[in-house]
Amino acid sequence: MASEKYCVVVPERFQTDPNCGTICDLFDVVWLQDFLDNTEKYREKIQGHFSTHTTFSEDVVASMPKLKVVSAYGVGVDHLDVGMYNRHGVKIGNTPNVLNDCAADQAMTLMLASARKLVNGFDLLRKGQTSVCYTYAYLGNRVTGSTIGIVGMGRIGYKVAERAIGFQMKVLYHNRTRRSEEEEKHINATYCSNLDDLLSQSDFVVLVTPLSAKTKGLIGADQLKKMKPTAILINIGRGPLIDQDALVEALKAGHLGGAGLDVTDPEPLPVDHPLLDMSNVTIAPHLGSATKATRQVMFDMCIENIKAGIEGRPLASEVLPS
Repeated sequence: MASEKYCVVVPERFQTDPNCGTICDLFDVVWLQDFLDNTEKYREKIQGHFSTHTTFSEDVVASMPKLKVVSAYGVGVDHLDVGMYNRHGVKIGNTPNVLNDCAADQAMTLMLASARKLVNGFDLLRKGQTSVCYTYAYLGNRVTGSTIGIVGMGRIGYKVAERAIGFQMKVLYHNRTRRSEEEEKHINATYCSNLDDLLSQSDFVVLVTPLSAKTKGLIGADQLKKMKPTAILINIGRGPLIDQDALVEALKAGHLGGAGLDVTDPEPLPVDHPLLDMSNVTIAPHLGSATKATRQVMFDMCIENIKAGIEGRPLASEVLPS
């Protein structure tokens, strides 16, 4: 006799994912919207939650006696109140390390595309206006030999630095804790204990820090004024790290050279948002981990976290309250 499947809430986006069949084979799936519309029907059955950017209120969590684990499909868990879930006996898992390289690649992609006006050039090509590309207005910024300032020198930030030295860039970084002398030497990096020092010296500022109460609005009007007027701001962390209204104003006023954003606030931006109409802004729809190989490893880790949590085993990667 086949064993009973674990009952798990899963976002609808996986209905079109190649792994949909695997999820449905492994679990008794309740699609997220069905659960939200019929919470009373399912609350006593749910044992796990496969979470992308969704969370449940404490009242709902408290009413789910069998819920044992929430597995975040990614590294960031800023959308989850980890302490609240833990108080109700629910573990939180995530998928660190597996997307470090892809996220760092995305930072370099945005930096190069922004610096060399790649999107602008493509737009001109489509319009048959390629002669304009040779005018001064369409000249870009040199990347090789420039200075990069990395805010958040964790696993992903370090990978960004490793790529930057391939472009002979001077690497500055700001982090809660300083890296070891050996680690700094490997990437030829200089530590800036003061964020303003990094901002004032950098040609490219790359945000890789997690979102928290302390880092929300980390880059606001005052910080943007400290940056070079030719500098380009790259964000692969979380949208709310930047005060977007202040960013718009800085770009309009010519106080900043440009921006390359993989993340925004909200996601996606409204189609009439001013950032989408700016020629010196390159925006991607949160594609930092979006390669087939990486997403597969993330999926596998999520599945393992859910199974382990329900079965009372240690999670492959458990997030604890900060």
